[in-house]
Amino acid sequence: MSVKWQRHGFNGASKTVTLNRNGHFRFPEFTTDNYAITSDPSVEYNCIAWAAGDQENWWWPHEDSYWPDGVPREETLGAFIQAYARLGYSPCIESSVEAGYEKIAIYANADGPTHAARQLPNGGWTSKLGPDEDITHNSLAALNCQLYGRPVLYLKRPIRGGS
Repeated sequence: MSVKWQRHGFNGASKTVTLNRNGHFRFPEFTTDNYAITSDPSVEYNCIAWAAGDQENWWWPHEDSYWPDGVPREETLGAFIQAYARLGYSPCIESSVEAGYEKIAIYANADGPTHAARQLPNGGWTSKLGPDEDITHNSLAALNCQLYGRPVLYLKRPIRGGS
């Protein structure tokens, strides 16, 4: 198993990210009412790629992962801002739905960026959990945990092809 899959949403200890070996949620805020699995597991892409709309690459600023040309290979918020800027995103103040825009939330803990989620038109969110499933979740707080930290940065871009 690649080292990259043992970080940032996956610790390699079980086959699913949502439950640990004792059957308890890894994400303490998960309930049966606030998230849903929306895909089969895939090792082709991670949360950073999923938020960018890419299901073919594993995005991370390491040598063995995809990272946009010209963006520093650093695990910093600045590098993540630059990576998503290549797709037309820029920082914004909040996570609420804005007509004509799509948004991404970047999570971080004390070590730096850890996760990204993409806002859905209904105001909910979609995430990819490491090499495991894509999920929808009703709020950003649903993924707050020691591993992911919490949302610390929001980015937005105009919706392509209209409002």
